[in-house]
Amino acid sequence: MIRILAFLAIIALAAFGVGWLIDRPGSLVLVWQGWQIETSVPVALLGVVVLTTLVVLFWSLVRFIFNSPDAVSDFLRGRRRKRGLNAVAHGLMAIGIGDGKSARRSAGEARRLIGDEPLTLLLRAQAAQLNGDRPEAEAAFKAMLEQPETRPLGYRGLFVEAKRRGDDREALKLADRALEANPDVPWAGPALLDLQSRTGDWDGALKTVQRNVSNHVTTRAHAKRERAVLLTAKALALAEDKPQDARAVAVEAANLAPSLVPAVALAGRLLAEQGDLTKAKKLLEKGWKAQPHPNIAEVYLYLRSGDAAADRLKRGRILAEKAGRDPEGALALARAALDAREFTVARKALAPLVERGPTRRTCLLMAEIENAEFGDRGRARAWLARAVAAKRDPAWVADGIISDSWQPFSPATGRLDAFEWTVPVESLAAPDSALIDAEVVASEAPIVEHEPVVTPVVQPEPVAQPVVVDAVLEPEPVEPKPAAPEPKPAPRPGLARERKRPVDVVLPPIPSPDDPGPDDQDEVTIRAAGRNVSA
Repeated sequence: MIRILAFLAIIALAAFGVGWLIDRPGSLVLVWQGWQIETSVPVALLGVVVLTTLVVLFWSLVRFIFNSPDAVSDFLRGRRRKRGLNAVAHGLMAIGIGDGKSARRSAGEARRLIGDEPLTLLLRAQAAQLNGDRPEAEAAFKAMLEQPETRPLGYRGLFVEAKRRGDDREALKLADRALEANPDVPWAGPALLDLQSRTGDWDGALKTVQRNVSNHVTTRAHAKRERAVLLTAKALALAEDKPQDARAVAVEAANLAPSLVPAVALAGRLLAEQGDLTKAKKLLEKGWKAQPHPNIAEVYLYLRSGDAAADRLKRGRILAEKAGRDPEGALALARAALDAREFTVARKALAPLVERGPTRRTCLLMAEIENAEFGDRGRARAWLARAVAAKRDPAWVADGIISDSWQPFSPATGRLDAFEWTVPVESLAAPDSALIDAEVVASEAPIVEHEPVVTPVVQPEPVAQPVVVDAVLEPEPVEPKPAAPEPKPAPRPGLARERKRPVDVVLPPIPSPDDPGPDDQDEVTIRAAGRNVSA
């Protein structure tokens, strides 16, 4: 509306000016080179306007004639660029649907039409990667390094290619150069940190963590955790040769992350070995409160060398009280009570875990208790057989890999702080319950040292009398006939499928009241199995 009013105002002023000139015509006389021109002022002004218009048109025509070659060249260049951009668009769509052949053809056409522009180089590199042409992809990424706008992408592409061929040294150099060229790129800092961790450059990794915080690539809280993990790894590397330096580094790591179990356990052990028991106890209790763990429990129970089993039992009670409902408290107390020969306390500590469904460590501890208290090999073996089908205990897991001990990075991907204390994923196929029941029945039977005994085969379904098994396996008595051989029994499917011939089955004898119990070798075997699982 305002523009319309302004346009009408301008027209009104122009009309007013023309009318004003017509009302006041005046006269204009021009004398030049013997010529005298006399006219009115409005006509003179009209002549000036017409002359100016003619001059402008003439000058435009001259410019058009002189600039026509450039105009034709620009037109052709624009058409080529348009065709090149269309080829880039078709190539990117081909990459999106996985058509490597079309992507490579479009990349070649785009490069022919518009040269090595950023989009052309990107299409060329991605088409080469899609077709598995690694040298061509690296050549495209190296060409990107020559242009400032594509240099970050070039470093990233070369880094990925170096990782794919397993060249960690080259990948480390590329990540460092990319970080120096552009500190704001989000991938270079974490990638450099992971590579330095995999190569054991803990000091360099610590500097990278600080640089990532300064560049706002990571948060301070996350950097604090990463620093604690790196300090723990450095302390583990120094523990054997330089225990004093390792102690200071481990204590710093434990203070940064009290829930980092390896740092707390290592710091507590080094402090205890060097005589600072009070500080070690406080640090271990703080770490136990943040994350109850068997490694912390082991260091805490054996905090002072030479202590009696009763002293370790007292510390076990402290751990159980501080753990609350966490199973690790009950397991630590049961282990200490078993070492102190307080079997009632150990059974009472494990009772809630057995009621909720025992794990493998619980079953193995119960086997040790049965063997140590009563010397009952049958019950001990029943608990060992039960451990086969029991739930798994937590373990150190990273990217699907289960490790017996903590590591600072994932062995699969190299990711820092990848290991978590969690229950591994169970297998999809459940164990055969009939087979487990058979193992439990067989394990509860006492073993007598005499002639070789063949354990009876148990059917998948429960049977009332063990003699039925013998009847199934043995053929019915047939009187011998001199003319025909004795017929062979037909094996029942699922029971004696693997037997070539009938086997005499001897049922185990009834155990005598004065069974001498397990020998020393069985007790050592059960205890070693329990400690392997707890570790």
